[in-house]
Amino acid sequence: MTKLKKLTQKRLFLPVFCMLLVLCVNIIYDLSQGNEFYNFFKITMTNGLLGGRIINILNRGSEVAILAIGMTLVVSSSAGTDISVGSVMSLCASFCCMLVAGFGVSSVSSADEFAMPLVVGLIGALLMGCLCGAFNGALVAYLNIQPMVATLILWSAARAIGLLLCNNLIVYIRVPEFGVFGGYIGPVPTPIIIAAVCVAVTSVVLKKTAMGMYIQAVGINKKASRIAGLNSKRIIFACYLLCGLCAGIAGIVASSRITSADSNNIGLDMELDAILAVALGGNSLGGGRFNLAGSIIGAYTIQAITTTMFAMGVSTAVNPVFKAIIVIAIVAVQAPPVKAWFKKRAVAKTVSQKEVAHV
Repeated sequence: MTKLKKLTQKRLFLPVFCMLLVLCVNIIYDLSQGNEFYNFFKITMTNGLLGGRIINILNRGSEVAILAIGMTLVVSSSAGTDISVGSVMSLCASFCCMLVAGFGVSSVSSADEFAMPLVVGLIGALLMGCLCGAFNGALVAYLNIQPMVATLILWSAARAIGLLLCNNLIVYIRVPEFGVFGGYIGPVPTPIIIAAVCVAVTSVVLKKTAMGMYIQAVGINKKASRIAGLNSKRIIFACYLLCGLCAGIAGIVASSRITSADSNNIGLDMELDAILAVALGGNSLGGGRFNLAGSIIGAYTIQAITTTMFAMGVSTAVNPVFKAIIVIAIVAVQAPPVKAWFKKRAVAKTVSQKEVAHV
């Protein structure tokens, strides 16, 4: 029991347990359908491209994984969530497509060649993401507006701004080079590579510099960290800036995947998946210590749940119900009264064992 207790107290226990639970459900389902138990893990090669459910999960879950990076930092530093990341994704994708298609796309809704170099569109999308992140960060850090209220502005406005930039049209970019970021590099899906690079760079920065410690210190106690000499406002601002940058990267991947800027659908409800990934990763939504690895595992677990539902023939409209159940369970476990109850039970059990041993 002592070993089990130590295991359950590990920070990665919750995300790993949820991932293993989803894998077990898939194995049981495959066996019930007469398939081999390893059917879920089978990786295929079709026309020189990797395929299979595992590859699809890693590929389709890349945008949520990228968003989860920024959301983890935001939650840790400000004890609040950025609910605008999905809309910012859409805005960045629209801005990128507008630049490479050329201004004045009101007469045509597609481009067969770049009006501007592709790098201009990519940099524009990233700068737009940083601008949105800076806007949210300024409201939260310097004006002390509650994070959900502050980010509600771009949640409602960013997608509409993207539509205005594209003149209420879906702008198609029919150039093969644009589809690389959402397609393949060799046999490997490009979104997997982009997500891996983002995670690696963020991990190195947080571990090799004091930034990770500063973020956690500000999240635990903003006033104490300021007294200790940390510029808590600047740190919170930087976290929202990075969150906006992650949304810009995810927006490029999403628009490249469909080679167009569909402002109404890109990033739709992805802010909820990003928040759920952070919670599922074992991170407290009250700020403080965070575990980036747990958030990434949580992001791919969410995609695994979605893929599992599709494989079982469950309607897309029902998927939010399962996500809602997971959110309720996680929030309930992290609630102070529940924690106090478990702690009280543990203390009572320890006292009872000591009395038995004394007798």
